[in-house]
Amino acid sequence: ELKGRLTADGQICIETPRGTLRIPRTALALRGTHNLYNSIAAATAARLAGADDASIRRGLETFRGVEHRLEPVARVADVEYINDSKATNIDSCRYALQSVETPIVLILGGTDKGNDYGEIEAMVRAKARGLVFLGVDNRKLHAAFDGKVPATCDARSMAEAIAQAARMARPGDTVLLSPCCASFDLFRN
Repeated sequence: ELKGRLTADGQICIETPRGTLRIPRTALALRGTHNLYNSIAAATAARLAGADDASIRRGLETFRGVEHRLEPVARVADVEYINDSKATNIDSCRYALQSVETPIVLILGGTDKGNDYGEIEAMVRAKARGLVFLGVDNRKLHAAFDGKVPATCDARSMAEAIAQAARMARPGDTVLLSPCCASFDLFRN
């Protein structure tokens, strides 16, 4: 029988005919509940493919992710900057918000894809110190979030968005680029 699960005491537990592999959740290099489940799936697949437990453990403890997906890019004045620019839909942004435990300045916006921002409103209210709306037409973002977080502002370029976010952030905060939208109105492909 094959089972991959999270135990009550916070361990990844992979059970296969070869036996049981346990890895503490705290040992994982990737942040976020969604990456926890991805790690369980990857460890289960690796074990079934014949990888040894030490290699699986080492992989989960050292794999830091890929570019543009919850990618830590800098720490300046005790503010962490995370690039999650591949998060071009509400679900991806939600996972990013869930993954960050500090107060957040969220950079979002671009070409809206019919998003229902109400799906992340409660989480944004609870976690965001401020929002920077990046793009040409931010009316829908303003309608969704103005008055629901301490500060909002517009930016017409990534450089301006980062500068605005840096002004809003306080030591210990995280500036998170997780746009919820496509960037068609900002960059040439």
